[in-house]
Amino acid sequence: FYNTIIRRIIGRAYASYELIDGLTINTDFGYDMNDQTEDSFTGRLAPFQSTNGEAFVSDVGTESYNWSNYLSYDVNLPEDHSLNIVVGTEFNRSKRRFTSVTGIEFPTDDFTTIASAAEITAGTSLFEEWSFLSYFTRATYSYKNKYLFKASIRRDGSSRFGENNRFGTFPAVSAGWIMSEEDFLSDNETISFLKLRASYGVTGNAEIGNYASQTLFSGVSYNLRPGIAITQAGNSDLSWETSVQTDIGLEFGLLDNRITGELAYYVKDTDDLLFGRPFADSAGDPGTILGNIGAIKSQGIEFSFQTKNIQTEDLKWTTNFNIGQNDNEVVSLPNGADVITGRNILREGEVARAFFLIEYAGVDPANGDALYNLNDGSGGTTNDPNLAQRVVAGNPFPEWIGGLTNTITWRDFDFSFTLQGEFGASIYNAGGRFQSANADFYDNQSVDQLRRWQNPGDITDVPQARLFGGNGTA
Repeated sequence: FYNTIIRRIIGRAYASYELIDGLTINTDFGYDMNDQTEDSFTGRLAPFQSTNGEAFVSDVGTESYNWSNYLSYDVNLPEDHSLNIVVGTEFNRSKRRFTSVTGIEFPTDDFTTIASAAEITAGTSLFEEWSFLSYFTRATYSYKNKYLFKASIRRDGSSRFGENNRFGTFPAVSAGWIMSEEDFLSDNETISFLKLRASYGVTGNAEIGNYASQTLFSGVSYNLRPGIAITQAGNSDLSWETSVQTDIGLEFGLLDNRITGELAYYVKDTDDLLFGRPFADSAGDPGTILGNIGAIKSQGIEFSFQTKNIQTEDLKWTTNFNIGQNDNEVVSLPNGADVITGRNILREGEVARAFFLIEYAGVDPANGDALYNLNDGSGGTTNDPNLAQRVVAGNPFPEWIGGLTNTITWRDFDFSFTLQGEFGASIYNAGGRFQSANADFYDNQSVDQLRRWQNPGDITDVPQARLFGGNGTA
């Protein structure tokens, strides 16, 4: 059996008080407690069970809360003007505790709790927490409900970053012009809504481990004696990854808003990328250290529209379509040096996390060896993958993404379907390393391996099958 129980408490309290005319103080507190327990037992007669029963027990508890306090002031202005100013703070905190234990060898399948296990084979526990502290202010202004302006600034601090750079400052401004409210369009029978908007803003990214900036140690056992080992190198200067984005867009509605949509263009410059940089070989550690290491530029266009195809009392049919295009490029890296992590690379002038692989060159028709391009300028090939230089082999991000949704309702029945897709991305076939590997002791093989090289002179793209030979598996 496998039994999971989730217990959750979610609550929110809110209070508001008007100090003077137009000036209101607000407080908002949210609380979330989630506790999940898992119990499992596998009896001695279960398939593939090699011991006299196995039990597993775990418990994970998460407690988090959010508390915000802010002042809101509606400035008293003439009738055509509207101004609202907000100033406040926000605090977030979360704690998580996890424990688990595994035991084997039970006297009978009637005893299913860990207490009856003759041997404890595994157990672990951890505790982690994080917090955010923010200060913010924003102002919203409109004139005649057709000229719109907004400005804001935030000061955010996160416990995840180094003690030298916990806080970041993130301003933003935006403007909008509802052109359809102007006299030259107000009576237009085709254009029912038209808005031009633009914005500029800075945002921060803190999606990293809760202790990513700290040097971490762990207790270890060596020959049954206790010790301490370093598990992560710290970086006290680790800070926010920041993105500066500029947008310009046009929103429209046609034929009494039976057709609505939006066309937008954006440019996004991201600095101080949060990325794991491998240690130098001389450090004697194959791991990575997280740092702020470079800059990436992204730009693209987005288009969407919605149509009300049929709108009757009994039958309604609507269509939503969207498509977007994005390009990104690594602009700069420390000293212009490549950052290679596994099969991906950050390289100036290339897309972020491009695939970086040796290049397959086919099969030697004389002996069935897998061949690889040397890529050293000679134009030659080799059957030794260690001599082949890696090259940028593909973009992991799609150039275009899109979707189409239709929703039809008839009286009390509804039907909808969605089509979505992407174009232009490269995909690394990780499964092929085992399933298209010339029977090199791995999994069942894909059918294309049947066209493998078998006799001198065979022309094919699949090398000779060699058990344990590693022929082409690189």
